[in-house]
Amino acid sequence: MTAPRGDGARGSAARGRGGRAAGAAAGALLTLTAVVAAAAPAQAAGYRYWSFWESGGGTSWSYATQGPATARPADGDAVGFRFAISSGTDDTSRPSAAPDFAKICGDVAEKDGTKRVAVVVDFGGPADAPPGEAPPAQPVETGCAQVRADATAAEALAVVAKPLRYDGAAMLCGIASYPARGCGEPVAESGGSGGTAKTPAPAAPSAPAASDGEGGGPSFGVLAGGAAVLVLGGAAVWKARRRG
Repeated sequence: MTAPRGDGARGSAARGRGGRAAGAAAGALLTLTAVVAAAAPAQAAGYRYWSFWESGGGTSWSYATQGPATARPADGDAVGFRFAISSGTDDTSRPSAAPDFAKICGDVAEKDGTKRVAVVVDFGGPADAPPGEAPPAQPVETGCAQVRADATAAEALAVVAKPLRYDGAAMLCGIASYPARGCGEPVAESGGSGGTAKTPAPAAPSAPAASDGEGGGPSFGVLAGGAAVLVLGGAAVWKARRRG
């Protein structure tokens, strides 16, 4: 039986609306894909920065889980700093000197109200140096910092190898005036000294060259906005199909 002309027209209109809604949703999906692609950074070649390491009670170096301005080593611990190029995970270099507290602080006597912290500063090699600069002639500096009992790793470092240079975000940029400029800049794909550390991070509360959603992929706001576009587009398709 042939449907009345009016019903057929309404059905055609509904199908047209559904097609337009589906097209809009598809367009929204393509738009979201383009937005995410634009928001995602180019393949990060690497960053040049001071990494921060810890060793408690004679253990081997482990990557610090907080910055030196908040970490508070105990008496008998060691802290290490290494300037190198890191391109992500599994390639941040440890300090080349061992966290040997007995060797570094063996001749420093205990004193009430203070603690002794072994400090190792590794300036890295020529491949890690910024353009126009070279690491110090003495590539590794060690020292025993005898500081007050509640002192931070940054305070212990300042006793052994000052001056220190920080940026506005409290990222450690220079130790003993090296490097003279820059702070956590991206670098070319080649270079670096390798290593075995996991979950690299700069000697600061945040990752190098990344803040407010930058440097690690699309920001939450971009993704949330894109998700909202898709939800609205999907809802339009569903409503159009119900009317059809």
